[in-house]
Amino acid sequence: METFESLVRAEFTPKTTYLNTASNGLLPARAVAALQEAALLRAEGRPLTPLYEDVEACRAAYARLTGVPETRVALGASVAAHTGVIAASLPAGAEVLTAEDDFTSVLNPFHVRGDLKVRAVPLERIAESVRPGTALVAVSAAQSADGRIADLSALREAARAHGARTYVDFSQAAGWLPADAGGYDFSAAVSFKWLLGPHGTAFLVVPEDFGGLSPILAGWVAGEEPWNSCYGPVSELARSARRFDLTHALFGYAGLRRSLELVEQIGVEAIGAHDLSLADRFRAGLATLGHEPLPAPNSAIVSVPGLGHRQPGLAAAGIQVSDRAGNLRAAFHLYNTAADVDRLLDVLDVLAG
Repeated sequence: METFESLVRAEFTPKTTYLNTASNGLLPARAVAALQEAALLRAEGRPLTPLYEDVEACRAAYARLTGVPETRVALGASVAAHTGVIAASLPAGAEVLTAEDDFTSVLNPFHVRGDLKVRAVPLERIAESVRPGTALVAVSAAQSADGRIADLSALREAARAHGARTYVDFSQAAGWLPADAGGYDFSAAVSFKWLLGPHGTAFLVVPEDFGGLSPILAGWVAGEEPWNSCYGPVSELARSARRFDLTHALFGYAGLRRSLELVEQIGVEAIGAHDLSLADRFRAGLATLGHEPLPAPNSAIVSVPGLGHRQPGLAAAGIQVSDRAGNLRAAFHLYNTAADVDRLLDVLDVLAG
């Protein structure tokens, strides 16, 4: 019988102590094999039908992982592009409430409009800051910089009370933190972090009625019958969220399909419990070294003030972490072990001299 450990060890063979999933997740072996096969299909001139099947399999898998009908899931290339579609739907003067220093892709499309009222507040105050006249609240479920988890339940209730729509970026959460995308008007996620997929693939979840969005980036794949609407204007847009699809990066979805299969096979709850146990081990070890991480309870991401400058030394020792605004950021995922945590602590102790 396959166990968590046996499944993971069969899929991942990192050559470093890799603790940087908040930047990029590792590709499982099954995804690498699928990418190689996809490349051979192109190289050998074989039909690409299997790659289009991969696209729809990814849509269905993400729908299952986030608890929404697949008719609500659109496919694209980046969170920024998805945010741009949402930003374009807002009337001039609309207020958008955001969290201070959230990831740029969640924020910038609202700012570049130039005619929206974008208001930023501390993450911990975002729910209480929704007010009459707030049109949209946009926030990451988990903060990229330090791992803080948004109180999405409180945010949802506050938005409903004031008639505001909600937009949640699950990029730093989907794959280890249960993502109930059905509870929000819009949500998005890239797949190359905790979902273990290649770059160039991202998801957008919209309401059944599309929430007033216009498919301003619609190309041929957005048609109800794409292969019959390749020339001239699309006569009938897809009746589902597929009308918001961007032209599919077929290789990416070929790999992503297998990555999502692994995430589903192990289960988000089991992955999350594993990740959090390692993050807590790191926090406890930091205390023994005299360091205090930024507060981010129940997060798989740990950021430590004042240690960002240790990133080059750690990299030289074969440990991959990030330097974010002077903070040392470590992110723990299913392929990490207690030995990885202990090695990071040991090298930090040595570097401190």
